[in-house]
Amino acid sequence: MKVARLHGAGDLRLHDEPRPTPGPGETLLRVEAVGLCGSDLHWFEEGSIGGVPLTRPLAPGHELAGTTEDGRRVAVDPAVPCATCPLCLEGHPNLCADVRFAGHGEDDGALREWMTWPERCLFALPESLSAAEGAMLEPLGVALHAVDLAHLRPGMTVGVFGCGPIGLLAVQAARLGGASRVLATDLPGRSHRLEAARGLGAETVAADEGREARKILQLTGGRGLDAAVEAAGDNAAVEAAVAAARPGARVVLAGIPVEDRISFPASIARRKGLTLVLSRRMKHTYPRAIDLATRGLVDLRNLVTHRFPLDESEAAFSTAVAREGLKVIVEP
Repeated sequence: MKVARLHGAGDLRLHDEPRPTPGPGETLLRVEAVGLCGSDLHWFEEGSIGGVPLTRPLAPGHELAGTTEDGRRVAVDPAVPCATCPLCLEGHPNLCADVRFAGHGEDDGALREWMTWPERCLFALPESLSAAEGAMLEPLGVALHAVDLAHLRPGMTVGVFGCGPIGLLAVQAARLGGASRVLATDLPGRSHRLEAARGLGAETVAADEGREARKILQLTGGRGLDAAVEAAGDNAAVEAAVAAARPGARVVLAGIPVEDRISFPASIARRKGLTLVLSRRMKHTYPRAIDLATRGLVDLRNLVTHRFPLDESEAAFSTAVAREGLKVIVEP
């Protein structure tokens, strides 16, 4: 089979390797769609993520769907928690210290034609959803978890800072969660993202190194946001979210910063008594994500703007790094 492996920052190579053999409790599946995520771009651009360096040639990719050897169409949860530690037993598998994750550490991801993965992490994909939409269920789960952490109530005004795929999915999740108004931001040079957010029902404000908070405060009559989800991985977006939030609001940080540091004016956050929550992947969201997508309550299809075959994975990464379009999919 063909495998795309990352050997270092910007060094992606195609290999011929034997098809893997399933271990106990595992299933062999043919990979049909892989979404390139912001965390994959950290691996590609920096050779590391969150202070964890690349230690061996790694097959990246954790947003995926495919068909099992026995013919079942499935979406794949890339996280394999231990299921026995206190955090797992308390219902927080996303915080498991012994979690395995596709495309991270010693576990190869989905940029290959075949892979094995635990059967317990496979979810039946309805016929109405394409493989590309199946791959999009993972970022939808991340967005759902982030919005869950915002503790939304009907009638709230919500801000989404960063309109990449997860931000756009957070816009949809916030509206489904009862937000009467969603304000979304991104850089003015990414007008296609702002246009996509407007198409999903958000009011948009161009990002301006954190100064967009003033515009948001004006639009809310000086009251500010009831909740905010930061999905940009950028300190300016964090500062804008803190500055635009009303006193007592919750600010959820879902973006992954390049420098592994987050900063914001402490005096503003303290005086407002803000609750800052850091979001870690997702938990127990696949069934809900599949239901929402199947019922047409979220739009996954139109977020996929670019598709590449496996042997053009480097071009796929270059497109994603340039922030062209929205979601880039590789189809092994």
